[in-house]
Amino acid sequence: MAEYKKEIDQVTGVETTGHEWDGLKELNHPLPKWWLYMFYASIVWSVIYWVLMPSWPLVNGYTKGLLDYSQRAVVTAEFNAAEAERAETGKMLLEASLEEIRDTPELLEFAMAQGKVAFGDNCAPCHGAGATGFEGYPNLQDDSWIWGGDLDTLATTISYGVRAEHDDTRYAEMPAFGRDEMLEKDEIIQVANYVGSVAGLPTRQGVDLEAGKVVYEENCAACHMEDAKGSTETGSPNLTAPTYLYGKSVEDIIAQVDAPRHGVMPAWIDRLGETTVKSLAVYVHSLGGGQ
Repeated sequence: MAEYKKEIDQVTGVETTGHEWDGLKELNHPLPKWWLYMFYASIVWSVIYWVLMPSWPLVNGYTKGLLDYSQRAVVTAEFNAAEAERAETGKMLLEASLEEIRDTPELLEFAMAQGKVAFGDNCAPCHGAGATGFEGYPNLQDDSWIWGGDLDTLATTISYGVRAEHDDTRYAEMPAFGRDEMLEKDEIIQVANYVGSVAGLPTRQGVDLEAGKVVYEENCAACHMEDAKGSTETGSPNLTAPTYLYGKSVEDIIAQVDAPRHGVMPAWIDRLGETTVKSLAVYVHSLGGGQ
């Protein structure tokens, strides 16, 4: 074996390694000492880690390490502790009234957090992520409530739904005045324009609004009241504010009087439980439209 002779590059003055490719010689630039020390230390640390901590996979399981540490066990313990704390707070929530929840910072914080998650998982598909609703689905941020917007009423509506499959569901249904031939076409046009005028909407030219008022008093006032402001006791909407679910024009009113559409809200009490229903009621009430 040929003896390696130390060679100094004439241009840089640096010793070469003896490697040469196509006339290019490799200079010998050793790694910095600090880098080498860190490299050696990492090797030593990895050996210590292999011994102390779980690291090597086996056919059935893995090496446990001298410390017998398990991140899964740590996470499970933390999860169980959080569940126990949550169960305790949930018990307090269950036993407290809605007003007590609203007025107790600890319970309110818990209810708001739980209600927000429950709303996103169960209510947002219909009412929207911001609870502003869509056509056919109520805006929960305004103060237009068919059944009432106070805490207890909200909890009842969430619990039993509207026109849902529950014995205690809220139920109100507007007759199909045109489809069932309860009113003539002209009468429907008249009453729809009268309602539109009460709500401040543009009406058709030449329609007899006084005649529409008479039709309203004879057929609609029993539910929507003489002042057209509705009643939360019967679930009849306020007609004086154009916050209608199925359109905000006289033509939409005509369609609704002729053959009304009726939405359905599920009953959530059996699916979510009383604690979550309470949290939802508090959360929805906080959105700005609660009464």
